[in-house]
Amino acid sequence: MKKAKVPDMVTVNRKARFDYTLGDELTVGMVLSGPEVRSIRDHHVQLKGAFVTIREGELWLNNLTLGAETARNIKLLATRKQIAALMREKVAGSTIVPVKLLGGSRHIKLVIAVGKGKKKYDKRETIKKRDIERGRYA
Repeated sequence: MKKAKVPDMVTVNRKARFDYTLGDELTVGMVLSGPEVRSIRDHHVQLKGAFVTIREGELWLNNLTLGAETARNIKLLATRKQIAALMREKVAGSTIVPVKLLGGSRHIKLVIAVGKGKKKYDKRETIKKRDIERGRYA
């Protein structure tokens, strides 16, 4: 029996958890060329500032930084049902945020989540909780 390989994490959008209250996560595929795949596997990629939009019934990842290239738009692969569910969330006022990039197996996948933007006082509360967990406050 063959053991399933756990995909390696290439990069994480740490700012997403700070700026948004994240809900359901969804793993989607990406349409990439050869050099783009090589850049991702070599960890020359940043999700900071990237966001997901829905255009003409398709998901698009905008502002992905790949090595020397910047602000690249990449088509994401998801089923029609998944895209329809994301559209409903978007109409309700949520944002679609890229959370992490997985690239350990043959395919490169992106984990996206539905998020609600945090207010400034929510962000201060997050910082306070994190500091308490680290033991900075007694």
